[in-house]
Amino acid sequence: MVERRKAVLIVEDEPHIALGLGDALRFEGFDVLLAETGKKGVLLARGEHPDAIVLDLMLPDMNGYQVCEEVRRIDPFVPIIMLTAKSQEADKIRGLDAGADDYVTKPFGVGELVARLRALFRRVNRPADVQAFEVGEASVNLSAHTLARKGKKPEKLSFYEVELLRLLHERTGQPVSREEILNKIWGLDATPTNRTIDNFVVKLRKKIERRPDQPDHILTVYGFGYKLIP
Repeated sequence: MVERRKAVLIVEDEPHIALGLGDALRFEGFDVLLAETGKKGVLLARGEHPDAIVLDLMLPDMNGYQVCEEVRRIDPFVPIIMLTAKSQEADKIRGLDAGADDYVTKPFGVGELVARLRALFRRVNRPADVQAFEVGEASVNLSAHTLARKGKKPEKLSFYEVELLRLLHERTGQPVSREEILNKIWGLDATPTNRTIDNFVVKLRKKIERRPDQPDHILTVYGFGYKLIP
């Protein structure tokens, strides 16, 4: 049986970048949808249900944060990689908070973006043994991508949040190095940084911990990585 080609939606208003990315992704075996505005990107996300979205931060009608938030209301799980010309840490954190799974800073190599997409799809398709577990007062459902704390509404988890929780849970009580987290979740052919991991840990602590600044469950192992204490 022939595997269905993955469809990637590119939301980018600069024609030369959009066309270049589109040609490169088609050459790599992806189907491509193009949107030059945020509103069109949201409409295509709703109507076409792409397997991943490559989203530029600076758009003529809506910024990438707004598009990301709208798409997350339509599909909480679709992987979103945000393209940004900004290198400030605050902008990247805001993108992750808006629902992006990852970001690539312009200028970037097309090969890097393709590698991240392929690594992401490999991990999406792998079977999962543990589907749900408890962390403190939170119930985590990996298959549904949700986290529910007592007395609060269930929250959606992004792809990378799920994978980080999965890895830490598999090694409950044991320190997991930043290097291992980067290799197993983002892949050897991707180029995230230790700060990327830290940003996702901050987001997860806000969802799980009673006091995110004094965590009881996702603990920092200084100079090494993190460990999970149920």
